[in-house]
Amino acid sequence: MRNIMRENVAEHSFHVAVLTHALCTIANEVFHQNLPTDRIVSMALFHDVTEVITGDIPTPVKHHNKEILSNFREIEELAAQRLSAMIPEELRNVYKPLITGKRELDEYRKYVKAADLLDAYLKCTSELSAGNREFSVAKRQIEGQLNKLGMREVNYFLEHFASSFEKTLDEMSEAEESAK
Repeated sequence: MRNIMRENVAEHSFHVAVLTHALCTIANEVFHQNLPTDRIVSMALFHDVTEVITGDIPTPVKHHNKEILSNFREIEELAAQRLSAMIPEELRNVYKPLITGKRELDEYRKYVKAADLLDAYLKCTSELSAGNREFSVAKRQIEGQLNKLGMREVNYFLEHFASSFEKTLDEMSEAEESAK
């Protein structure tokens, strides 16, 4: 889609890591969970690392049909194995699970997935706020995906933080002044 604000994979990974931190903090502080925030944020930093080999394939292309998605997942796995093999042996036990997505981290992946969707949602929000209507359908679709997650942390984030992404810096400053 046509973007007003371009974003690269490094920026996206940073955003997902920050959003993952926020979701884990909400889970721990608001909903009294005991999540290892640092570990889950590390997972977020590496969630798209295979794209250095595969490139970024747009979601509608990957999810066009089950066969394409299956083939893409296989390509991602091969890229993850290739990257993991490049890591010095003495560091491999730290980085390989982050790159390959090994099952011991599965229980926490939902926070990274939610943050990834939130980043896409906020990207749509920013683009729409800048007048780019091309993101209106995508925003509705992502809202549906976020709702399907059924995560209290996501709902809390959307209720308390998401609206600020629609505001200009001047509007945020005005709101801050009004609160004083």
